[in-house]
Amino acid sequence: MKKQRSSHKYCQGPKGMNLNKKKLISILVLILSIISILRLLRITVRISSSSPRLFVLSPAPQHSSPPSTTHNKVAQHAPESSKQPRRPPNSTLTRKEFKVLSNLIALKSPCNLLIFGFQPQYLVLSSMNAAGTTIFLEDDHDMISKASINSNSTRTYKLGYNVPAKEAYNQLRHARQSQACAPNHRLLQRSKCKLALKSLPEEVYEKNWDVIVVDGPSGDSPESPGKMAPIYTASVLARAGDVSDVLVHDVDRTIEKWYSWEFLCHENLMNSKGKLWHFRIRGHSNSTIFCPD
Repeated sequence: MKKQRSSHKYCQGPKGMNLNKKKLISILVLILSIISILRLLRITVRISSSSPRLFVLSPAPQHSSPPSTTHNKVAQHAPESSKQPRRPPNSTLTRKEFKVLSNLIALKSPCNLLIFGFQPQYLVLSSMNAAGTTIFLEDDHDMISKASINSNSTRTYKLGYNVPAKEAYNQLRHARQSQACAPNHRLLQRSKCKLALKSLPEEVYEKNWDVIVVDGPSGDSPESPGKMAPIYTASVLARAGDVSDVLVHDVDRTIEKWYSWEFLCHENLMNSKGKLWHFRIRGHSNSTIFCPD
């Protein structure tokens, strides 16, 4: 009987071993699968973390220079190529973005409204502000021809920009290092800051602006003019009055984000809708900086 039991035990052994092998193989397959998944996740995290961040302003990457904006004085810093590409019209505001603007004008009208850029839809704003003053500052002849307005309260002026968008970081670095770029609206026309628009119509410097909209120039390519100088100038003009609302369009782009955070300040952001940011700036400040650290 002992021999039979031992032989029976011996016969059952391989089946148990086969079962154990199957379990081990299944476990190994599961472990390898988990390792593969973890490796894929690690690669994904590395790729996403190595992509450039929009809000990191310094230092500038050595392998590429961020796009830059423009300057109003035609005599300074002409682009490398004398033939600039014809700029397409600015992207129009969506219905929700335009509602933010129209609601604000309805609340503040009659008011002083300054708009960098022009879109036909902005004629609605000038109509709403018929009892106030609306000024359009535009650099495109075709867009100006569409702004044929028969109103004493609405005027359109042509500007000239000639610093390409690819110079944005250099312009920003200059503004950070130069005391001439401090937020002093009284010195704006005589400013030595490269971002200051010094050749605007005289009434732009004389009035206190209740609402300033920055939606021009286009800034849609490295060689085309961007919104650098208008954002900076708007931030200085806004500090001349008691309270000014400044709205910047196309903030899905790097330059518009950089300059909005730098000169209009995160703490002044009232709301955002789509690609439109709305800042509220309180003036009459003797501060020598735009934003607190």
